[in-house]
Amino acid sequence: MFARPAGTSRGVYQTRNSWYIVLRADDRVGIGECAPLPNLSCDDMPNYQERIEHFCELINTGKGIDFEELRSCPSILFGFETALRDLSADEHIFWSTSFSRGESGIPINGLIWMGSHDYMLSQIDTKVSAGFRCLKLKVGAIDFDQELSLVQHIRERYSASDLEIRLDANGGFKPNEVLVKMDKFSKYHIHSIEQPIMARQIADMASLVKHAPIPVALDEELIGINAYSQKRELLEEINPHYIILKPSLHGGLLGSTEWIELANEHQIGWWITSALESNVGLNAIAQWCASLQVSMPQGLGTGMLFTNNIESPLSIKGQELWYDASSSWNFSEIL
Repeated sequence: MFARPAGTSRGVYQTRNSWYIVLRADDRVGIGECAPLPNLSCDDMPNYQERIEHFCELINTGKGIDFEELRSCPSILFGFETALRDLSADEHIFWSTSFSRGESGIPINGLIWMGSHDYMLSQIDTKVSAGFRCLKLKVGAIDFDQELSLVQHIRERYSASDLEIRLDANGGFKPNEVLVKMDKFSKYHIHSIEQPIMARQIADMASLVKHAPIPVALDEELIGINAYSQKRELLEEINPHYIILKPSLHGGLLGSTEWIELANEHQIGWWITSALESNVGLNAIAQWCASLQVSMPQGLGTGMLFTNNIESPLSIKGQELWYDASSSWNFSEIL
């Protein structure tokens, strides 16, 4: 359950459903999280649990997992990928990095959820006071002039060199209005705007990228594009400035790695974001992210949003996500 309803231009999340894969071999245990987002994930389907049980049965009978078969079910793929990696890991350390050893943190953006003007303003001040130097604002749902005033408020207090602003529209703007609105936002030195219009408007998005006064990042546009050739075609058609990668939405670790390879080939920037997973999924994403030696702020703070999360060694200090290697996990609710 969310500590506070999480608002986006697609609606408000009150609760979050997750399924946990538990693999056992001798005295070892591997845990992975499958967490589709309702009405968004390409594998959000009525028989979701049956699909998980089918793949569990394949493992139980010794047939293993066909990861190619799971391409169309990215959140399930992510759950099995990470459960298998956890099974072979020591103390849930998937990759040995300075992050997993507790020696350094991963820089993250502070996420500002949609709500009333005063609520969003309060979040902004709280995040900046906590030490964040990159904020991501959800836009596209409340009155545009109020959203603009929030951005203006930030810039009146903090210059672009002191604080980076990212916008996430979740497809909330219409093609015939988006350029005008982006132009107004651009006066405040915006780093990027994520998914300014709804996905699957390829020609409109490609044109928008060419003329955009703010760099455009794709997110929802990547959902359901699972074949390698389709990924290449999409990036070449739209040629975005950035892509945002969420393993449980965008192909698991397998598919997300492909997106990164293609983005690098086409000189497209990228960063990694969680998709409202619990600390189990967030941990796997963060450890994978750390293995890629990222430097720009990532979107890995959302595991802290829940009232009934899994107790873990993860914590946020200032603007960084940290892993306390001396701490331990509490999987009692799962096991």
